[in-house]
Amino acid sequence: MRHALTGLGLGCLPPAMARAASEALSVPLGAPSAPPAPDAVMAMMGLPVKTSVGLLLERARAALDTHSDRIALRDRIAIADFAAASNQHRFHIVDLAAGKAVSYLVAHGLGSDPEHSGYLRSFSNEPNSQATSEGAYLTGELYDGQHGASMRLVGLDPTNNNADIRAIVVHSAPYVSEDHVAVWGKAGRSNGCFVFAPHLIAQVLGLIGPGRLLLSAKI
Repeated sequence: MRHALTGLGLGCLPPAMARAASEALSVPLGAPSAPPAPDAVMAMMGLPVKTSVGLLLERARAALDTHSDRIALRDRIAIADFAAASNQHRFHIVDLAAGKAVSYLVAHGLGSDPEHSGYLRSFSNEPNSQATSEGAYLTGELYDGQHGASMRLVGLDPTNNNADIRAIVVHSAPYVSEDHVAVWGKAGRSNGCFVFAPHLIAQVLGLIGPGRLLLSAKI
């Protein structure tokens, strides 16, 4: 069943997204029944195990088990490491089967960084806070919205369970481009959404797709 679900994860995507995802991470259509442990994945990625990414990977694997009844696809996970500055590639999509990862710039909410320092200072789940929320999300429906190609998110934890009423989604905006960061030294801020560069959104959405885990946290 896991092999079938993994294939479905790409098969249900628009062709352009599926192609972008496959090219970005050389995505396999099947996953082993027992993905490598976090330490092994980090080693295959060439990263020290006890970095913040490694520790968040452990937390993400635990979240997969905690929310196993909600998360159908376990081949890839997304980790937003908000300990890093917004000018860093701090959003990591990890292929647990192959031990590979691809990383992107991602914005945090202006309510989490009111002084626009480039660092997330705090999380919030409160409506109208315009802040990033901490916790595990289920990636949901793909849709074409105000910002073009986008993806809905379902907050699975008490710290992010207002995601739906707050309209926290994945979308794109120019203020997260490499050009913006080169000029300003940091990405712009969102209203709490996970925002990526417009030219990379198809790749990001294709890789995470519906039915997977996205973890938002900092160590």
